[in-house]
Amino acid sequence: MGYTIDDNFIKAMRMELPEEQVLTDESMARHTTFRIGGNADVFVLPASIEELLAVLKLTKRYSVPLTVLGNGSNVLVRDGGIRGAVVSFGKPFSYIEMEGAHIKAGAGAMLGTVSLFAANHALSGLEFAVGIPGSLGGAVFMNAGAYDGEMSQVISEVTAVTPEGEIRRYRTKEMDFSYRHSVFQQNGHIICEIELTLRESKAAAIQEKMAEFTRRRMEKQPLDKPSAGSTFKRPPGFFAGTLIDEAGLKGFTVGGAQVSGKHAGFVINKGGATAADVLSLIEEIQRRIEEKNGIRLTPEIRIIGEDA
Repeated sequence: MGYTIDDNFIKAMRMELPEEQVLTDESMARHTTFRIGGNADVFVLPASIEELLAVLKLTKRYSVPLTVLGNGSNVLVRDGGIRGAVVSFGKPFSYIEMEGAHIKAGAGAMLGTVSLFAANHALSGLEFAVGIPGSLGGAVFMNAGAYDGEMSQVISEVTAVTPEGEIRRYRTKEMDFSYRHSVFQQNGHIICEIELTLRESKAAAIQEKMAEFTRRRMEKQPLDKPSAGSTFKRPPGFFAGTLIDEAGLKGFTVGGAQVSGKHAGFVINKGGATAADVLSLIEEIQRRIEEKNGIRLTPEIRIIGEDA
């Protein structure tokens, strides 16, 4: 608290990047699927690794804190917003290219779009990702997965940039993948480009599997309300949603935040929810499940920013 952005930093940033790629006092509710969050001091949308390197150079020169955001689909931004600069890879960084059974894509490409691109080229391995709303970079960061598939199964190489501005290439074994975890959660390296290795298959079979996953997702998940996906990680031997449902918490509400009546594993923004509402609801769920089952649920969503 008490941090003030340097106006000279903003001026310098706008000399390096087009003005429309450098936004000030930007509401994070516009950039998260929860539709919740205070303002970021500066919101930057680099279009290339070169522009990202320029951003890193300036944040270092002016001692500006840096936060990296994907599509904001697995994130809760606190009501006080984010001090310093937020870097997000949007459309400018969303290219998708193919070479044989390999796909190379920018971190800003939407995971679902990459999945459909693979299907349209009769490449199998990304069917599980068809309905996941995150960016490809965010999916790598979280080792996103669904329906017994996860990113670690298809990633062959990641190009990242270190906080010091060095370009580093990672092979799969170096990324320390585990359940909803990658090395990037610890080392602060910024994921820029991803190479996926898939396998050739019949387009009809791929599309059939994706249609089934889409049907199951629409049937079971509250896709009509803003959320950040599954709120909690799966505890060993259990399903978080089942534990919450069995505790009678479906529909339980704090302010504008609610445990979905459709799937208890999701906390939704039923309208006007604040981050404080969501955090209070998460804490109450944790308390009741621990009291009833002796299990401490761990949030899957990334919680960032400052309290109001």
